[in-house]
Amino acid sequence: MLRRKEDERLIRGAGLFTDDITEPGLLHLYVLRSPYAHARVHSVDTSAADALPGVVCTLTGREVADACEPYMQIAPPPAAEIQDYPLATDRVRYQGEPVAAVIAETPALAMDGGALIEVDYEPLDAVMDVETALLDDIVLHDTAGTNHVWQGEFDYGDVEQAFADADHVVRIDRLHFHRFSSTPLETNAVVAEWTRQGTIDFICNNSFPGFAQQLLAPALRVPMEQLRVRTFDIGGSFGNKIWNYLYMAIAALGSRKAGGRRVKWSETRTEHMLASGHGNERTFLNTEVALKSDGEITAIRSHHLDDCGAYTRYEPLGCIIWAQVLPATYKLRNIHIDFEQAVTNKCPVVPNRGYSRMQHIWFMERVVDICAHTLGIPLDEMRLKNYIEEFPYETPNGCVYDSGNYPAMLQKAKELIDWDKWQQLQADARKEGRRVGIGIGATIDSGTNNFGQAQIINPYLPFSGNAEVCALRLDFDGNVVVCLGTGPSGQSHETAAADVVAKELQIDSGMVHVRPCFDTAWNTFVGHSGTYASQFAVTGLTAVHGACQKLKREMRQLAAFVLEAAEEDLEFGIGDEGPELRVKGTSRGINYWGLSNLVNNNNAALDESLREVTLNVRHVYRPPFQVPDLERKFGNLCLTYAALLHIVVLEVDQETCRPKILAYAAVDDCGTVLYPDIAEGQAHGGTAHGIGASLMEHFDYDIDGNLLTSTFSDYCPITAVNIPEIRHANVESPSPFTYNGAKGMGESAGAPLHAITGALQDAVYQDGIVVTDSFHAAPALYEMLRQPNRDQVVEVLRSTQ
Repeated sequence: MLRRKEDERLIRGAGLFTDDITEPGLLHLYVLRSPYAHARVHSVDTSAADALPGVVCTLTGREVADACEPYMQIAPPPAAEIQDYPLATDRVRYQGEPVAAVIAETPALAMDGGALIEVDYEPLDAVMDVETALLDDIVLHDTAGTNHVWQGEFDYGDVEQAFADADHVVRIDRLHFHRFSSTPLETNAVVAEWTRQGTIDFICNNSFPGFAQQLLAPALRVPMEQLRVRTFDIGGSFGNKIWNYLYMAIAALGSRKAGGRRVKWSETRTEHMLASGHGNERTFLNTEVALKSDGEITAIRSHHLDDCGAYTRYEPLGCIIWAQVLPATYKLRNIHIDFEQAVTNKCPVVPNRGYSRMQHIWFMERVVDICAHTLGIPLDEMRLKNYIEEFPYETPNGCVYDSGNYPAMLQKAKELIDWDKWQQLQADARKEGRRVGIGIGATIDSGTNNFGQAQIINPYLPFSGNAEVCALRLDFDGNVVVCLGTGPSGQSHETAAADVVAKELQIDSGMVHVRPCFDTAWNTFVGHSGTYASQFAVTGLTAVHGACQKLKREMRQLAAFVLEAAEEDLEFGIGDEGPELRVKGTSRGINYWGLSNLVNNNNAALDESLREVTLNVRHVYRPPFQVPDLERKFGNLCLTYAALLHIVVLEVDQETCRPKILAYAAVDDCGTVLYPDIAEGQAHGGTAHGIGASLMEHFDYDIDGNLLTSTFSDYCPITAVNIPEIRHANVESPSPFTYNGAKGMGESAGAPLHAITGALQDAVYQDGIVVTDSFHAAPALYEMLRQPNRDQVVEVLRSTQ
C-alpha cells in the first residue's frame, strides 16, 4: 500500500497553516461588517477607534476606493460596470459586507477598535430572490443600471419537432436548488506585508493563486511581479478559497498604512458563514419534457434562473460551467434552456464543490424521476432506457465524454445495496403505512476546464484552453526535487507526484522531494495553475510525467557521452551504488549522483553539444482544446468526465418527519484508479458533503436579508456522527485522452443530493407530493407533507396512453 507523504507531518501536528504564523510585532486585522443586507452608507467615523491605544490605523471604503481600482469583472456589459472594492463605499449590498477595517497590536484590540467605529446607515428594501431581482424595481448597482448579470439561450437539435412527435409531454412547474457551502475546516486567512521596496508579500490559503494575482495586481495598482503569494498547508477549499483575494487586498492596504508592518487576518466561523461565499442557488421554471411511450426522453425545454448574490466576482462563469454536462448521463439530443442570472442582496456566490454542474444535474435527475413516477416506469428501467452507452460521446453542445459505463455502474450499485431485498422490504413497509423510498442519483465530474468557455459568456475575456506545469531537478546527491504549479488542500499532490517520478526514474519515492505548498517566488506556474475542477490527476500528473521524459532525455545524453555508448543502448536500473544509467547487458554505468556532479561541479569535461543539458527541466502540459464556437455555444468544454452513481434507501419518520438513511451505496468511475485509498477517501468525503447539504445544511435568509443560519448551531454541518455506512466500489473506464487513463474525482458531492431527493420522491409520491426542493431537513419535510402538490406541480400535457 502506498503511504501518503503528507501524513508524516500532518498527522504528527507538524503541518503549517496560515493561522499558525506568529511573530513579534505582527499586527492584526479586524473587519467591521454591515448588519444590513441593503443600506446606504452616509458616513464612517473611525476617530474613536483611531484614538484607542494599541490601534495602529483604520481603513474605510472611501479611503480604499482612492487607493484601489475596482476588481476586474468577468461579466460582459452592463454587469461589467459593477464597482467591486475590498470595502463598501457608498452602499452595502449584503449582510456581512466589509465596511471598515481596524489594524491593531492584538486581535482583541482590533475588535475593540471596530466596536468604536460609527457608521451612519440608511436601510433600504432588500431584494431576496432572483425573480424579484429580474424585475429591476430595486437596482443594486447603479453603475450597471440593472440586476441582470447574464442571459443566454442554449438551443440544440430540433426541439419543436421532438415535441410534435412525442407520445407524452410532461410539464413541471417549478424546482429549486438551495443555497449552501462546503464549510472547510480551516477558514480564510492571510498575512500581508507591503514592503518599503513596494513589493507585497502574501502568506495565505488561496487555492488559485495564479488567478488571484491577475485580479490583485491591477486592483492594487502594482505590477504583477511585485506580488509574492505563498501558501502552506490548506485545510480544505472545495473551491471556496478561490476568491479570498478580497481580504488579501484589505490586509495589504492595512500593511501599507501601518508603515509596512505585517498584518494578519483570520476569519471567524461566523464571518465565513456570513460573507465568505456560498454555492449557487438556482430556480427551474416551466420545464417541459417530451418522451416516447417507453420512457425515452427525446427533448427538454426549460427556463433557469441563477442567484449569484450581491456581486458577480467569479460569475457569470456559472452560467456556462453547467453546460459541460448539458445532457447529464442521458442521450437526449434536443434541448432548449433559457438561462438568466441576477444579483440579489445575499452573500456573493463562489465556486463550490461540483460548481454549477451540481445544480444542473440535480435538475436533470429530478426530470427523470418525476417522469418515471408520472408514467409508472421503475426508476432503474427509466435510467437504462436513457443512459448514454457508447463512448467517446459527443453531447449536443460539442462536449466529448471520454469514457464511461453507466449501466455497469447502476448494476454494481444495485448489488452493493442489495436492490431486490430492499424492494421487498419497501413493499412490506408501505403496507404498514411507513414512508420508505429508494433513490438513484448519478452525476458527472467534468474535470480539466477549457477556459475558452468563458468567452461564451463574454467574448472579450482573454482566457482559453488550460495548462499546468512542473519543474524537475536532479539534485547534487542524486535525489530528485519536484516543483509543482499547484497548492494542494488535501488531495495528496506530494504523494502522487513523487510516485510518478519514482516509477519513471526507477528510484524509491523516498528519493523524490516534492516541495510542499506554493510560492510564486520559486514555484513554476502558469495562469491556470491551481487546485480546482478535479484536474490534478490529469493536468498536474501529466505535467510531472512530461517533465520526467525531458529529464530522462538529458540523463541519457549525459550517460551516452560518459559511457561512450549510443543512447538507444542505455537502460535505467539499480546498480551497486544506487539508481543508474547503464549499457544494456554490461556492468558499465553511471549513477544519478555522478550525472548531477558532471553538470553542476565538473562541467568543463562536457562536450560542446551538452552545454544546454542542465538536469533542471520544466514542462508545460496543454490539453488539446480549441476556442468554442461562441455563437452556437458549441465546443469541448472539458477534457475528462468521471461519473458517480449512488443509491440510497431512506425512511421519513411518521411523527417527527426526520429522514433516516437505511442503506447507502456509492460507485465511482474515475478512469484508471491510480491510488485506491486516496480515491476512496475522496469518494467518502464527497458523499459526506452531499448528504450534509441535502439533509442538514442550508443558508436561510429572512425577508430583510438577515442570515438565520450563520453559526454551526444553526447551519448544522455534517459530522462523523451523521454519516451512514457507505458501501463503495469502482467501475474503471480508462480515459483515452490522458496518459495514465485517469479522470478527476474530487467533486462527488452532487450524487448524494440527487439520490436522496430521489429517495424522498419515491417515499412520498403515493401521498400526492412532488419534491421540488433540494433541501430535506425535518422542518422542510414537515411543511412539504402538509401540502400535497402533485396536481399543481406536474401536468401531463399529452399522452397517447
